[in-house]
Amino acid sequence: MCQGEAVASSIPPADEHLTTGWEHDLPAEDTLVRQAVLVHASWPVHIARGTGRPWHSTPEWAGGWIGDRGALTNWVVPTQPLTDPAGLLSQVDELFPAHIPYALIAAWPTSDLRQHGLVLLGHPPLMVRWPGPRPAPTTQRVEVREVGDAAELAVAERVLVDGYPMPELQPLTPGDLLGPAILDDRTRVWLARVDGGPAAMAAAHLHAGVTMVEYVAALPRARGRGAGSVVTWAATLADPDRPAVLLASDDGRPVYERMGYRAVERWTLWLRPGR
Repeated sequence: MCQGEAVASSIPPADEHLTTGWEHDLPAEDTLVRQAVLVHASWPVHIARGTGRPWHSTPEWAGGWIGDRGALTNWVVPTQPLTDPAGLLSQVDELFPAHIPYALIAAWPTSDLRQHGLVLLGHPPLMVRWPGPRPAPTTQRVEVREVGDAAELAVAERVLVDGYPMPELQPLTPGDLLGPAILDDRTRVWLARVDGGPAAMAAAHLHAGVTMVEYVAALPRARGRGAGSVVTWAATLADPDRPAVLLASDDGRPVYERMGYRAVERWTLWLRPGR
């Protein structure tokens, strides 16, 4: 059999069913991208539910009202391609009043949502690191510890808001973004200290067979001293047997590539500013 015949024989008959990859009852592990979508959808629900705030989770989309301020505080994550964006956004409006901002994070190209009051922020790369040991760290005076109580979480939250930075969340009251109820076996947070002072933080959320790394932030005085790298490694290896995924900025992408992350595809990020 020639090569062309081999390729042709692998194409299923027209009447044979092929999944789209996004049916709600499909296993999470069907594809890595599906796992990444589901873990990102789980995150805002987990954070909002842990702080007693409104959330939504259906086979079509998930989201959580985490706070009243901040462009990237509240997430909406479609879990299927947006075939009816107007219908989905009308449902989202039932969760978020008009004065509350939210970010819509889609794994697929979308239609122009500006007519619905959204602003295109860009196309961040989805990155993945397969399980594997961390290279031997360089000798640096950085202390890293997993956050275990409300007091430590309040310090980490302050590092996140000051270091990311998130100026729109100032003045910050502990719990505005992260409440202690989020800390469990699914969501973990690490705090790094340099010269005894808080320096960097990162979080990991485990769901759908992967680890999502999020909220990586370092204070300006600590940058270049390895604090951000230490907490990112801690979150990446929260479960060393799982792949780790994250959405990066183009500026941050080389940092993650040096850790062994590789870009898989680009997602679409929209913002609905609060009015």
